[in-house]
Amino acid sequence: MEQGKSAFKQVISSEQELRDILGYPGEVVARKVVSAIDSHCQDYISRSPFVLVATADQDGKCDVSPRGDAPGFVLVLDEQKLVIPERPGNRRMDSLRNIVSNPNIGLIFLIPGLEETLRVNGRAYVTQEAKLLERMQANGKTPLLGIGVEVEECYMHCAKAFKRSMLWNPDTWLEKDQLPVPARILAKHTGATEDHIAKSLEESYRLRMY
Repeated sequence: MEQGKSAFKQVISSEQELRDILGYPGEVVARKVVSAIDSHCQDYISRSPFVLVATADQDGKCDVSPRGDAPGFVLVLDEQKLVIPERPGNRRMDSLRNIVSNPNIGLIFLIPGLEETLRVNGRAYVTQEAKLLERMQANGKTPLLGIGVEVEECYMHCAKAFKRSMLWNPDTWLEKDQLPVPARILAKHTGATEDHIAKSLEESYRLRMY
């Protein structure tokens, strides 16, 4: 498709058009953004076992990647800085490669059972500072790298998406036999056999978590 040309009709092209349709935030929403990780945000992060990491490369191509571990795995250094350990992955390094070319980063922290999330925006750096990495050991393994974030914005995000999706309600979850089969999807995408993919995934989860 020609660059800059949309496949969609009636595309909105300005903030004013958005405002005309959706309006303006209320006073509380407009004031909720803080510029530091205060004690409340630190407490939230200390209880969170999961964070979504949004980055973009130098051309603006975006990526969102999950990070998870025991609650408190993200290290808060002070009101302006935090570090996310880089545990072993598939070596694509999408987030890390983006960060070295474009430091802008967005994070969403989740706590299972809590529908409000914590959003953090700032500037990111890939760090190999030994003293920091040693503080984020898990299963006796020290991460080789970490994502250091200089925080510019923190704010709570309302629960509407979780309430609409009923994400934390087990009664809405699919039965195991109704779930998509990741190995089958990967086999289709890669040309490998489903059995080979399934064995590779199981081995990776068993042997290379840390």
